Amino acid sequence: MKVYLKIHRHADWETIACCDEELLNKIFTEGNLRIEISSTFFGGDLLAIDKAIEILREAPYFNIVGKNITNMAIAQKLLAKEGIRKINNIPMAMKMMF
Repeated sequence: MKVYLKIHRHADWETIACCDEELLNKIFTEGNLRIEISSTFFGGDLLAIDKAIEILREAPYFNIVGKNITNMAIAQKLLAKEGIRKINNIPMAMKMMF
């Protein structure tokens, strides 16, 4: 199982964007909610999901989209199940540490 992962670096912080492989360059809407899984934001390296989890484990900020990566993040205790939001049945979550 593979995911796209891209590291965005800004001054003193990093945000990791990660999505399931099959979701890249797709748009999902539900009511007034919309998520665009663009290659600009999510399209980094194509990695094995285990490698992505290692990177996400160390990230103070991340944005993940897709059933595979969100389920693995929950299983690895990177986030709580209650932190998942769905748009058109596509799960997504954000982690922010202040």
